[in-house]
Amino acid sequence: MSIRNLDPLFDPVSVAVFGASQRPASMGAAVWRNVRNSHFKGPVYAVNPKYRKLGGEPVFARAADLPTVPELAVICTPPATVAGLIAELEAIGTRAAVVLTVGLNIAQKAALLAAARPHLLRILGPDCSALLAPHIGLNASFAPTNALKGELAFVSQSGALVAAMLDWAHARAIGFSHVVSLGSQADVDLGDMLDYLGSDSRTRAIMLYIEAVESPRKFMSAARAAARNKPVIVVKSGRSPQGQRAAGAHTGAQAGSDLVYDAAIARTGMLRVDTLQQLFLAAETLTRFRTNPCEELTILSNSGGGPA
Repeated sequence: MSIRNLDPLFDPVSVAVFGASQRPASMGAAVWRNVRNSHFKGPVYAVNPKYRKLGGEPVFARAADLPTVPELAVICTPPATVAGLIAELEAIGTRAAVVLTVGLNIAQKAALLAAARPHLLRILGPDCSALLAPHIGLNASFAPTNALKGELAFVSQSGALVAAMLDWAHARAIGFSHVVSLGSQADVDLGDMLDYLGSDSRTRAIMLYIEAVESPRKFMSAARAAARNKPVIVVKSGRSPQGQRAAGAHTGAQAGSDLVYDAAIARTGMLRVDTLQQLFLAAETLTRFRTNPCEELTILSNSGGGPA
């Protein structure tokens, strides 16, 4: 596994938004608004050949026209344009990109990776819905809610769950070091995220929502390393009663697969919870209660069966 060029992805000094727009209800408009309003301290550029200005800010026609090379590119342009943009960015020295664009086919994804390969430009996505790094004021997403600053990292294979977590956490003043939607994982995947966050000094605990693991060895190695350094809480889709009933309706293979995930998660030292509600409660617990320096713990219960 490699965390090469992940610093420009998660801690960039400059950002360019490709497909920035003023068209109401468009992805480009929402992303540009979030990036501009999230108090990112570095230069932020809008790139779109259709505009000269957006909200008083200059707009550049293409990557080569930018006054400086952006460390991070945020892409929300049509699928057919993405690979070409990555090639342009790779040529000028950009080393990381968040691809929010949805609907890339297999050939377009292959072209995307081929364009990024010469200097290992790292790709988050495509089909990514969010990359938020509150410590540097970065909100590269089209989510309606921003993330507060904190010490929890949340990584999800579901973009919808990222939006739900942001809404829930904002109402309870729970902050994050990073909030990441992985999308289709053409490049950056769960293993890369665990490897990066496991050694990130601003992250005290990691929470994962997993639907499937495509690189088991890489994931297991990264998970073991991360869990040695800090708590890692996992919820795996299919564990809920609804998911179990769905598995029973098939051949039982899903249920067997879930047992494999259970054993793998336990072996790495991560903690698996059964439901999203428990994941949310874990987030609140980790936020409200710091590490207890005392080696003694008292349990008080009004039920004889509770402590057992």
